[in-house]
Amino acid sequence: MTKQGRMHERVRVGVLPAPSRVERIIEQFADIAVAIDRTGKVKGISVSPDSPYLGCLDHWVGRDFRDFLSEDSRAKFEDRMATVLSDRDAIVRPMELNHVDNANWEFPIRYTLHDTGEDNGILLLGRDMQPFADLQQRLVREQMARERDLERFRGVETRYRVVFDAAATPMITVDPDSGRAIDMNRAAMDLLGVKTDNLSASALAQCFEGRRKGEFGESLKTAAASEHGTGVPAVVRRTARDVRLLPEFFRASGEVSMLVRIEALSDEEGTGRELALSLARLYEYTPDAIVLTDAKGVIREANEGFLRLTDAAQQRDVEGRSIADFLARGSVDMKLILEALEKTGKIKGYAAQLESVVGMRATVELSAARLRGRVDRGIGFILRDVTTSQPRGIAEAGAAVSDEAMQNVMDLVGTASLKELVGATTDVVEKLCIETAIRLTDNNRVAAAEMLGLSRQSLYVKLRKYGLIDSSNDPDE
Repeated sequence: MTKQGRMHERVRVGVLPAPSRVERIIEQFADIAVAIDRTGKVKGISVSPDSPYLGCLDHWVGRDFRDFLSEDSRAKFEDRMATVLSDRDAIVRPMELNHVDNANWEFPIRYTLHDTGEDNGILLLGRDMQPFADLQQRLVREQMARERDLERFRGVETRYRVVFDAAATPMITVDPDSGRAIDMNRAAMDLLGVKTDNLSASALAQCFEGRRKGEFGESLKTAAASEHGTGVPAVVRRTARDVRLLPEFFRASGEVSMLVRIEALSDEEGTGRELALSLARLYEYTPDAIVLTDAKGVIREANEGFLRLTDAAQQRDVEGRSIADFLARGSVDMKLILEALEKTGKIKGYAAQLESVVGMRATVELSAARLRGRVDRGIGFILRDVTTSQPRGIAEAGAAVSDEAMQNVMDLVGTASLKELVGATTDVVEKLCIETAIRLTDNNRVAAAEMLGLSRQSLYVKLRKYGLIDSSNDPDE
């Protein structure tokens, strides 16, 4: 008997030139070779060096080959042996036998049977099937794991479907690239008056009135990416109901999809939203300047009309600056406006000079109101360019004195020198300016003095000069 890797000395094939060459050929051809006599007793065994995990099987020699077979494999072996013994020239199909050796070790071998003659018995050449068995077991385990995952997925899908359909909020999942509806719940189908199979070949935009596929898809993407969550207004084609679409992105299986919630608007909500949209369009397209500031007059937002009026190129040129920076009288005008807003909450028809970023001036009529709905009580301004007409404040102030004063000046022509005429005219203009300042400041003499660039004492002197102050109100009396 030889060690593992060499045929037993009694294993001989007479047609081959030498036993050593037979051994080498068998070792290269088979993972295991077993020589048995016609009763099944093992005469010799060889294991290929390339299959060391089969271990040393020399202890099989001298024992019945059937002792090392599993129960189901013994019947298969007996059937093949009977065929070989009955007909030496018979072609015997290969057979797969499961070996057992020691209590816990099993391994499958695929054998071919070869009759070597009366003296030499039968040679079994085997191919180790353990790698294939391991692979098969792995496949079985993978298949079982996939079936468990599939069952788990079906459970998740069922729960998703139940919750999705039971939700009272109409919801649609949409492919953001194609704009097609992937799925929608029952509430969405009832609201839109459609079925899911009706959307399989058409875009979601067709469910809404006046919506084109490309424009509608871009609107949904923009709204989904926006932080404000204002949504997309739309009108349902079948029911003519006003709705608002609230889209948001989500990622599933590595792909970006979109969930669109639908809010049905009541008549009041629809009217309110339409009013809000109309006011937004008015803010954007009106030729008058509209400015929104904080409580101190620092600009937060300004429309295109204000940018044109101030020659500003873009919004950031005016944002963060005080509106007083654009008023010719600056802090004086701002102080008067804030005091009036503090008293009444609004001001109307205030005449002022607006100075652009390049130094150009325009006469404007200003209206303002406290926006009490805001937490910080901001201010809204509307400025109308009235450069081509005379400011109303000046016209009203001058109407009472202009005819008489000018007539007095004209009567002096021919009786006084030009210097005296110019002096009289200066007095008329000075009185007119003081009266206008008093009127604009609502008789606030401190503010009027600042507006005219005079000290408070100088203003009182001129008021007494032109008889514009009562002696009872004169602080010097």
